[in-house]
This record gives sequence, C-alpha cells and structure tokens, in this order.
Amino acid sequence: MGPTRHRIPRPVLVGIAALAGAALLAPAPAAARPGPGGKGDGPHHREGGSAAHELKEEAAAEAPAASAARALDSATPTLRHGQGGYPRRTALTVPAPNPADKSIKLGLAPYHSIAPKLNSLQKLGNRVSVEIAGKSAGGHDLYLVTVTAPESAKQAREQERMRERIENEPASAAKDRRIKETYKTPVFINNNIHGNEWEGTDASLKLIEELARANDARTGKLLAQNRIYINVTANPDGRIAGTRPNANGFDINRDFITATQPEARAIRQIAIDKQPAVMLDMHGYVNGTLIEPTTPPHGENYEYDLFLKNSYANALGMEAAVNGLGYTPAKDGVDPVVIPFRDQQEGWDDWPPVFTPQYMPFQGAVATHTIEIPLQVNNEEYDTQPVAELRRRSAINTDIAGAAIKAALNYTSSHRTSVIADQIETFRRGAAGAEQVPVSEETVPGVPGIGPEDVYTTDFPSAYVIPAGVVPGGRDGQRSAVAAARLVDHLVANDVRVERAVRGFRLGGKSYPAGSYVVDMKQPKRGIANVILAEGRDISADVSAMYDISGWSLGLLWGASVDKVMSGQVDVPGRTVHAASATGYVAPWGDLRLRLDDPKEIAALNSLLGDGVKVRRAADGTAVVPGSARWKAVRLADRYGVAFHATRAKGVAPIGRTRVAAAVSPGELFALREMGFEVTPVSTDVLNEGFAWKGVDTLYVSADLEYGKLKPAAKAGLDGFLKEHGLVGLGGDGAKLNADTALIAARAVQGNGDANGVVKVDNSSASPVTAGAPAHTFVFSPMWFTELGKGVRADQSYGRAGGNPLVSGHWRAGEDGTGGPKDAAGRASVVSGTSAQGTEVVLFGTQPLFRAHPKGEFAQVARALFVTAG
Repeated sequence: MGPTRHRIPRPVLVGIAALAGAALLAPAPAAARPGPGGKGDGPHHREGGSAAHELKEEAAAEAPAASAARALDSATPTLRHGQGGYPRRTALTVPAPNPADKSIKLGLAPYHSIAPKLNSLQKLGNRVSVEIAGKSAGGHDLYLVTVTAPESAKQAREQERMRERIENEPASAAKDRRIKETYKTPVFINNNIHGNEWEGTDASLKLIEELARANDARTGKLLAQNRIYINVTANPDGRIAGTRPNANGFDINRDFITATQPEARAIRQIAIDKQPAVMLDMHGYVNGTLIEPTTPPHGENYEYDLFLKNSYANALGMEAAVNGLGYTPAKDGVDPVVIPFRDQQEGWDDWPPVFTPQYMPFQGAVATHTIEIPLQVNNEEYDTQPVAELRRRSAINTDIAGAAIKAALNYTSSHRTSVIADQIETFRRGAAGAEQVPVSEETVPGVPGIGPEDVYTTDFPSAYVIPAGVVPGGRDGQRSAVAAARLVDHLVANDVRVERAVRGFRLGGKSYPAGSYVVDMKQPKRGIANVILAEGRDISADVSAMYDISGWSLGLLWGASVDKVMSGQVDVPGRTVHAASATGYVAPWGDLRLRLDDPKEIAALNSLLGDGVKVRRAADGTAVVPGSARWKAVRLADRYGVAFHATRAKGVAPIGRTRVAAAVSPGELFALREMGFEVTPVSTDVLNEGFAWKGVDTLYVSADLEYGKLKPAAKAGLDGFLKEHGLVGLGGDGAKLNADTALIAARAVQGNGDANGVVKVDNSSASPVTAGAPAHTFVFSPMWFTELGKGVRADQSYGRAGGNPLVSGHWRAGEDGTGGPKDAAGRASVVSGTSAQGTEVVLFGTQPLFRAHPKGEFAQVARALFVTAG
C-alpha cells in the first residue's frame, strides 16, 4: 500500500491473381501505383498486407480484409450481428476432466466443470445465454454469458440500433426518449484475467444461477433494464495451470494497447460490440479489498470528469456492500476496503491503457474498476497453506467478489439514465471535437478532495495523417508501407474511423498523395485514436513512481511515418477504411531486394531461408533474393504485404537460416517466433542440466542466464560455443554475460531501474543493425554503454546530447542524482564489436521487443541475430 493520500474522506486482396504472365507482376506506373495500402499484482520484469499487382485502388479500398496474415484480428468472433434475440442457446462442448486443474485444491470450479454448468444454467428458464467469444492461447473456449430478460429478434435489433445511435449519433441520441426509457444498460464483468486469481469466476457463476432462478420483482426489473455480460474466465490457461499468464507466457492485463494475445482481442471485441457502460475486472489479492478509481496520474485522453463521477460513486456502493458482509481483521483476516483515489497518494494509477479497466473507457464505459479481493491463495500461499485454510480464504474471497458485483449492478440499475447519458456525452464530445472538462469539486460533484494533482487533459489534434509513398528514412513520405498497413489495421480493429484519400490533398500546410490515410479526430472514439497515435507525455515530474509502463506511442514505435495536424479544417476526399489496402509487390524481372526494417519482412526472409533459398545481405542492410525464387516471393508478398523490388546488387555476405538459443522473457520469445526464427529457450538451469549446442547459430540473452551460477561443464559448453558463435545481449543480464565472458570491451551503465518510456535515438547509417531504424525506441530500466574498446561501435545513441532523450513516459534520476535521462543523452544505447575469437557481439541497452509491443523496433534484434550468426 502506498502512503495515505491527504484528502477529505472520499481484404484481401487475397490472393494474388492467377499468375498468368510477367505483366501481372509489373509495377504500376508511378502516377497510378497504389500507396502503402490504399491491474493485478505489481509489474513483471494481424496484420500485414497482401500482394497486389496493378489491382484497382477502388477494390483495395473496399476489400473486407487485407490478407491471410490479418487472421489475428479477423479470426476474433464478432458477437454483434445476425444472432436474433435472447436467449441464445449454445450447446457447449464439455472438456475432459482434468484432475490437475489448480482450482480444485481451493474448492473452486475447475475449468472443465464450467461448460456443463453453463449448459445447465441455459436450461433454467429464458434469461441465460452463452456464446463463445474466442479461444485462449492454449486453445480453450472463452465463455461469454449474457443475462437479461428475454428479447425477440425485433427487440434485439432495436437494442442494437439504439446502441449504434449512442455511438454514431450521440447528439441526437441524447434527446431520444426511447433510448432513455427502453435501452438496456450494458454491464460487463471480466473474471480471472490473471489465471491464479480465481474467485471472480466462481462468484459470477453463483450470480448467474441466482439471476436465472430468482422470481422477485427487483430481479425482473434489473434484467428488463440491463444486459449483464460475463466473461466467465478470461484466462482458462492460467486458471488450469495456476499461473498469472496465459499459455504464451503473457500477462493479458498488460496487452490491451497491443492486443498480441487472443484473449485480449476477444475482450476488445466484446467492448466494441457490447459497448458496456459499467465494467468490473475481478482480481486478487490486496487486503483490504481494493476498489478503483485510482491515484494520479490519470489518463489524459479520458473524459475523466464523467468517468470519476460514476466510478467513485460506484466504488462507495461496493465498499459499503463488502464491508457490510461483516468480515473483520481479528476474526477473518479481512481489512476494510481501500479506494486508492481516496486513501492513497500515488502508486496505483490509471495512466497507461494496457489494463482492461483502463482500456474500456475508450470504448464508452463511464465506470470501470479493478477489484482486488483480499485473502491470498496463490503463489507461495497456494503451496504452503493447508487445504482447509486455502478453502476458507477462497470462500471469503468469493463472497466478497459477489458482493462487489451485486453492488455494481445496483448502482447501474438505480443510475441507468445518468450512466447512459454520460456514455452518450463521452461520444458526443469526441464527435464534436469538444474540449475536455477538467475535474474539480464543481465539475464532479459528490467527489470531495479533488486537487490539481488530478487534472490531466490533452489538446487533441485536428487529424493524423499516415502518408502514402515510401521514401527511405520517411522524411517526406512513408517510411514503411507494411508498417503503415499494420497501424491502420490496428486502428480499425480498435473501432477508430480511418479514411483513405482518393486524390491528393493538403492538410496542415503539407501536401499528401492519394492513398494516404487520414484519422479525423472529430469522431466518437477520439480517445483511443489519440492513445494509439500520439507521442504521449513526459510525466516524470508529476509523480515519484508509476505502477507500470508510462509511454507506449504506436505512432512512434510501430515503424510507420505518422504526421500530426494540430489545427485546421479536415476536408479530405476519401473512403472509409475497413482494412488497409494491399502493400505487397514483386518485381517482374531480375534479382529481388527485400528491406529488413519490419517484422513482416524478417518473417518473409526467414520463410525463404527455411525453404532453402540462397539469400545474401547487401551493403545497405537489405536482403538480395535470387530471381529464381520469384514464385516464393509472390506467395510471401501476398501473405505478409512485403515488397520485393528489382535489384542489381549481388550482396556482400550470405544470410543463413538462424537458429537461436534464447534466454529471454515470454514477450521476446513470442516476438522472435512471430518473425519466424527457430528458437530454443535456454536458462541457467537448462544449461546446467546439459544442453546440446549443436545446431545453434547464435545466443540471445536478456534474462535467466547467469554465468557465475553455471556448473563447470555447462560453463565449458557455453565458452566453447562463444568461441565460434556470436552473442546478442540485452539489458543487465546480457551486458553481464558479455563482461563475464570478456567478449567485447564496453562498460554498461544502469539507469534508473524504474524508468520506462519512449526515447529519441540517433542511428548509425553504417550499422548493419540499426541503419534506417526508426528515430524512437522503447526503454524499460534503460542502460547505456561507455568506455568502448577498440573496434567496438556505437550503432545507436540516445538522442539530444546534453538534453533529455525521453519523449514520453517516466524517467527520473535516482536518489543519488544519477541514472537519469540527461546522463544517458548522447550515450551509446546499442553497441557491437568483434570478440578476440572473431565472433560478433551486439549489446542493447533498450527494449526493442518489450512485451512484443514496439513492432517497428523488432528488426534491430533480428538484424543483430543475423550478424552474430555470421
């Protein structure tokens, strides 16, 4: 707990056309060629395009999907359309019993028991419906339950029309008496997103049964006026295994701005399709029960006055319900409820949009809460406490979770008119381009103690432009067509309105070609558009510490060129984008040049190498693919949206299939495999157990490999490998392994370990690792290198020598005055060199693969792997 806060108590173009002749592969004339594509515990240390060769721009603009590689998004079920009324009966497939399910020891529902339970609940009258919202990373069904009074198909269609009016015509919806009187308020309960925080699931199953069986007038009114959506378990992989992350090793509650994981994409789609006004995310374990709203800093893109009014009032109701259960510290070990906004000064903030409740307001929720139930039953407690004690705790936790959920339903039901009015006002402000309303005790009545520390607003721009026309370096056009297409698809997947210009235009004093993408910020969901595209803000001076990351700009980190237009009328002739236009291209003659600046280009290269194609590296860092592989290139251009241009270069060195031994985080492992590398995870323990290095080309280390803890045989094996193969080291663990093995001379300097964010960097044009890389990257516990030895090169340096490289995030000096961003300015952030044995080494002080998020930075690590593999 933090210190007490001083307050008053308070389409593809699928498919390439049949390859009938070389003319089909010829580039379009320059004038006609399409453009680039038309909270839980503390922090723990699809995309692409398709090939289109002279395909019509109109078809590209109207295509329903952008390529097979977009399956990550398009495969997420859309729950909104064509499903008739309620109830909607689904006969769920029942998994085989799993006696190893970790829920069983706690006396809670194992995953395999949920489907039969829901099948039986659907038969209890006509209030319970179940749908499959998607599948987990481990292949388990995600169950979305809707509890509401029955609706005919006609009534359900009318509810959908009202829902769409609220978002798309908010000014008129605010005056619509039918919406006020008959629209069912959507409430969303999300459970078990951290797999070893179980009890929200069990509380929700009990609630569903109670609502299905109840015959009282109060329940009838509740279900007549609301739709209650329950994601029974958001992380079945973790529930079964008793782990916080999913089967891919991801903390799903850190994934919402990136949406790499299927569980996060499923929840995102629920948010878009159901448009909840109130949302709870059930977690554990903080004693007393923690109920948001949060401490500062507050996300600057929210309509925070509307949000705080509802969240605080709802929190008070949940607090009364939980404390009213009568549990006490002396008798039960349960402390009174804590509301961070009221009771803490800082340390539990709602700044980053990576958490579920912090993402939901951007889809229309005006009251969202992380609920941390009190009594720990996971981790060491799970392993050491008697079963009887664990079950006592889990029963209390389930009771408390149920009380909080019921109180939130009571709040929603009793305030439904004002809750929906505030949701409408959220969308109206966005559509009108209205200014935000700073919070104060006057603008948010009923919430005492609001101070200047709670005021966070932003100046929304008029528009963002993602230019067409690839220009090396991205200074006057688009740096990367494939990256631009990814960014556009991500915007659309988040329900942001994007248009593609049908002819050239001027905006913000600059001319843009046809095919450029425009995000007019006068739109209902301007908040999420700005979250994705804006550079963010340096909040280092605002608070002393942050709960999790503080900077995330996809506009700066995903590899595309993005222009911000701060003022002026946005009047661009365009068509609404449902998917980015095709970006793939294959030249009809000669050898082919493939850029290696994007993870999709790396994936295409690795596919060619896996097929045995002889590829060479050119002096400029691109890959030279022989013309004999043109048909393979055509397939990859369609799959990934990458471009293969004609080249006369012969290349300076071969690029071989790179097999990587990696001691890395789950996010890095995921990113490496996403780029098509063959990766074998290793660690200190794996090496000590006896690891066969044969067949490995390079070693990548960022975590879990300590040279000093290796047994003699394991140390000898590693030493032998490093005499013939290279190393990519990242962060403290990577730098220490380099020092322990005396490979290259570079002194690693650790910055403030709590720092993170987006930083400006300068890249060496002569570096095979960073030449042409974006001018920004991501840091988490940043590091830099000094005292570079002979032959050691600075491939990248923190920008703004003598100044501050931090663009957005939180990075202060340490208590001794060192380790801050000014100490890093001008220092090397990435270095490389040759060891005495003649092997190549690359060291990173940045985090280019962090949580598989900064897509535009991935290629730096990939290039480093190719270089160190020889």
